Amino acid sequence: MQSRPSTKTLPISPFKPAWWLKNAHLQTILAKYLAPKRALHTIDEMLELPDGDELQLNWLQSNAAAQAPIALVLHGLEGNLKSHYVRGMLQALQQQGFRVLLMHFRGCHGAPNKTPRAYHSGDTEDLAAVIAQVQQRYPNAPLCAVGFSLGGNVLAKYCGETGAHNPLFAAAVVSAPLMLAACARKINQGFSKVYQNYLLGRLKRSMTRKLQAHRDFPLPLTPEKIQATRSIREFDEILTAPLHGFRDADDYYRRASAKPLLAKVQIPLLLIHAFDDPFLDDEVVPDAQQLPPQVQLLLSQHGGHVGFVAGGAPWRPVYWLDKVVPAYLWQQHTSSQTAQQSLDANDTIQESAVC
Repeated sequence: MQSRPSTKTLPISPFKPAWWLKNAHLQTILAKYLAPKRALHTIDEMLELPDGDELQLNWLQSNAAAQAPIALVLHGLEGNLKSHYVRGMLQALQQQGFRVLLMHFRGCHGAPNKTPRAYHSGDTEDLAAVIAQVQQRYPNAPLCAVGFSLGGNVLAKYCGETGAHNPLFAAAVVSAPLMLAACARKINQGFSKVYQNYLLGRLKRSMTRKLQAHRDFPLPLTPEKIQATRSIREFDEILTAPLHGFRDADDYYRRASAKPLLAKVQIPLLLIHAFDDPFLDDEVVPDAQQLPPQVQLLLSQHGGHVGFVAGGAPWRPVYWLDKVVPAYLWQQHTSSQTAQQSLDANDTIQESAVC
C-alpha cells in the first residue's frame, strides 16, 4: 500500500507579482505574450476511447528510464499544445525529471472528434481512460497530473471521485472553476465579458466545425443558433448540457463542479488560486479547515487567471507556476518513494522474524 504524505507543512514560497504586473488583467493577458518561444519536440498519438471516439496525446521526447515518473498535463477550455501555459509546464516538468504528456480533450487538437459529443468541465471518464492506458504501458512508472482551469476542475473532480483508489501519487490544480455556476456569473460581468467573448468565439467556431462534420448531430441546432449565443451560460444551456446528458445548465454546473468532492481527496493535491482571477468567483475557494490533510490550498492576492508572472525587469519575466508545480510534484514523488521503501523494509523484517 502506498503511503500518502500530508502536504499541509510543505514549504512553498508565496507568489509575488512583478512590480510592473500587479494588475489582474495584465497578469492574465500578458502572460501569453511575454512567454518565450519554446521549441518542444513531441510525439503525437491518437488514443481510441471506449465509445469509438478518439483524442490526441502529445508525448515529449525523452531518454528517461521506463521507471521514471510520468506527469500528465490537462489544458483549459479550448486550449491545446500551442497554449503558452501548456508549453511552459511541459518543458518545466521535463527539466524536473518527469516523462511528460499532454492530454487534449476531444476535438481540441485542431480537428473535430469522431462522435457528436465533445468535452466538458466534469468529464472525468476520458481522463480515467488515459490514465488506465498509461498504467497499462508503464506499470512500474509513478504517475501524477497537472490541470489548468477547466482541466483543473476535471482533475480535482477525478481525485475526489476516486478517493483512496486514485492511481496518481499527487496532483496540482491551477485556476480551476471549482464552482461552475458562480464562475459562469462572474465571467458575464464587467470587463470579464472580454474573456467570455474570446472563449465563446472559440467554442462557437469549434462547434460549428463539429456540426459540419456530423450531419446526424443529436440536437436541433444550426450554425446560426450557435452564433447567436451571447454568454457561456447560454452556450452550456443549449449545447453543453443536453449534448452530455444533463437536464440543463444548472444541472450541469451542480454535477460537474469539483469543490463538493474535495473532502474525499486522499492523495497530495495542491490547489493554486489568485483572488483577483477575472474568470473565477471567490466561491471556488474551499474552507481550508474542512479540507483533508492531503490537500494544500495556496492562495495569493494577485496572479490573474493562469498568470502568476513574477520577476524584476519586464524583459525577464519569471513564470512562477513553472517553478512551483514541478518542484511540488517531484517532492511528492520523492516522499512517496521513501515511504514505500520504508514499508517494503518493514515487510521484509517482519517476514524474516516469522521465518
